[in-house]
Amino acid sequence: MATTQLGNSASLRVFIRKPTDDDWQELLLLHQRSEEFHFPWVCPPLNEQECKAYITRCQNEDFEGLLICHASQNKIIGVVNLRQIFYRAFQNAYLGYYIDVDFAGQGLMSEGIRLAIERAFYTLGLHRVEANIQPENKPSINLVKRLGFTKEGFSQRYLKINGEWRDHERWALTVENWG
Repeated sequence: MATTQLGNSASLRVFIRKPTDDDWQELLLLHQRSEEFHFPWVCPPLNEQECKAYITRCQNEDFEGLLICHASQNKIIGVVNLRQIFYRAFQNAYLGYYIDVDFAGQGLMSEGIRLAIERAFYTLGLHRVEANIQPENKPSINLVKRLGFTKEGFSQRYLKINGEWRDHERWALTVENWG
């Protein structure tokens, strides 16, 4: 099935695109290969049914699931999600992301998230993107800092991840502070 690349991949090492029904196997392998690397920060789909349900969820109006693909290898290397998209007076989405363990630490996640933020602000028309990150997840906190996010607060037992309620720092970026 043909896919549509989103963003300018000519000058970047990655591009983003919406998932298709055919992507579930490649996503599942990425998730399984990277499961230990992501623990305890995220809990990606780890079986066929969950991967297919994720791809279906990406069709919802309030959820923008994007695959980060390596430009030269045309391979899925990560995921960026804009969840709970609100319009009207709020114009906000919650940002989540993760990368394949084999591509971590190369700056590719930053490039993919930049493309997703561009899409959030200039295609979806959002005003604000918020990332909630566990305080111990220093690489993720450093990533959003590099992208210009501002720490807004701390939420105790904010999200239940891997069966435990976990504290999170709240980081946000508005369109006025982007770029």
